[in-house]
Amino acid sequence: MRQLSLIDKIIGEADQVLRTLARGAAVAQRPSPAGSQAEAGLSADERRQVAGFMRVNHTGEVCAQALYQGQALTAKLPQVRTDMQQAASEEVDHLAWCQQRLDELGAPTSRLNPLFYGASFAVGALAGLAGDKWSLGFVAATEAQVCAHLQGHLNQLPLNDKRTRAVLAQMHSDEAEHRQMAIDAGAAELPAPVQQAMSVMAKVMTGTTYYV
Repeated sequence: MRQLSLIDKIIGEADQVLRTLARGAAVAQRPSPAGSQAEAGLSADERRQVAGFMRVNHTGEVCAQALYQGQALTAKLPQVRTDMQQAASEEVDHLAWCQQRLDELGAPTSRLNPLFYGASFAVGALAGLAGDKWSLGFVAATEAQVCAHLQGHLNQLPLNDKRTRAVLAQMHSDEAEHRQMAIDAGAAELPAPVQQAMSVMAKVMTGTTYYV
């Protein structure tokens, strides 16, 4: 197999950026869990609420793609790099499912996605440079936050919106597996100040992309 040059890697990363940020470019390998569920008769207020939730989750998946790409780029152990790439592949499904649900609701994605992508890629690359155990620790802590965040949305969804519920439930299951993968691979527990900073940034992201 030919060794990839620096130019090859740069082109590959640029292609992945476009696939993540361009509307409709993400293609899921698994069918959407919403496929077998009928559309609910949501009120205008309920549609706005669900659209806000899904816009937040879509941006979260944009951030996940960037985070895993940055970490895979700087990971030192081949197995860790492979695990990051596999997790990123599964997150593409989430990205596509969120986009599909937003389309069904007639709602746009967040205009802030490029900003959050860049920030998440930089954080992922820095975490990888700090060492694999810290990079994995960052994944574990991030996925724990994401699971709690998804559970909050599941608790607040209109009871009859089974399409959105099916998507978020599968995402929750996948994210929990990603967290366990990181722990099993030797994740270090992040210092409390780092976890607190992550929590603040998560609140900034969710608070802005719900509306913008």
